[in-house]
Amino acid sequence: MNRSEKEAALVRLGQYLASSNPALEAVKAQAFQHNGWFIPAFINKSLDNICQHYLSPAALHQWLEQYPAAAPAAPKTIGIVTAGNIPLVGFHDWLCGFVSGHQVKLKLSGKDEILMKHILGEMSSWYPEIAGQTVVMDILKDCDAYIATGSNNSARYFHYYFAKYPHIIRRNRTSIAVLTGQESRDELLALANDVMLYFGLGCRNVTKILVPAGYDFTPLLDALKHYDYLMDFHKYKNNYDYNLALLLLNSSTYLTNGSILLREEESLFSPISVLHYGYYEDAAALQKQLTGNEDLQCVVGQQYIPLGQAQQPSLTDYADGVDTLQFMLSL
Repeated sequence: MNRSEKEAALVRLGQYLASSNPALEAVKAQAFQHNGWFIPAFINKSLDNICQHYLSPAALHQWLEQYPAAAPAAPKTIGIVTAGNIPLVGFHDWLCGFVSGHQVKLKLSGKDEILMKHILGEMSSWYPEIAGQTVVMDILKDCDAYIATGSNNSARYFHYYFAKYPHIIRRNRTSIAVLTGQESRDELLALANDVMLYFGLGCRNVTKILVPAGYDFTPLLDALKHYDYLMDFHKYKNNYDYNLALLLLNSSTYLTNGSILLREEESLFSPISVLHYGYYEDAAALQKQLTGNEDLQCVVGQQYIPLGQAQQPSLTDYADGVDTLQFMLSL
């Protein structure tokens, strides 16, 4: 396939993922049954974002126009290790591999393999000529370059095993919001999406908010009640009950609306069902302080990424700020 043919194939994939095809609906149900964190609403949200921001004809064309169109003179083999925290979290890495012209060996997380395998199967059935470009493997060997995403602990192992090869290694990151206290209700509802989508498991989920002294938390707690329904899922409710019990046993100060706990805490990372908060005095000094923080994936707020858009990355919003497609094309 040449570049234009691949664009057309990806647009077709986007149309399929946006459809209510019975086979696709059955795979969604299977993915939820396999992983209780992948509730139907969040699977659909992930697919909607992929279709809108990754696979729309305009977005694809504009993205690919920024890179050389020529296929690599000597295609390499790229090993990709995906995470499994949110549905299809490794799709963008695979997409870069597909358009690069290299051979892709894919090590899928056991938590998120059903949807991606279905996508690969559909693409292979439509276009038999690309069936061998992506191979799903249990163990990655004999690759020329590697991209691996995981925890801080697994990242150390990845660095050890892949040190002598060109590589991109990603570790734990999270996101924060900087609030002024002047946000509208609509902006706070948008922030609720940044916090609560995917149960807060993504690196682009907001796990801490920074607020000025005297901030009134009531409007935010009201906005977060939009996600009260998450308490209907036992995995989330068990985390809420556990973290509430810890706060009560330790006589810790906290705020709650009955479905999420707010606690003043220095750490940027918060447990499931908990949102950390802290205070700031000087907004300009805070902006300088946040710049270059390696634990941050993104910052949302009126002077940052717009509230509600943390979980709507575009094709050029590369994880950790490393241009994945350029890395592949430069091999």
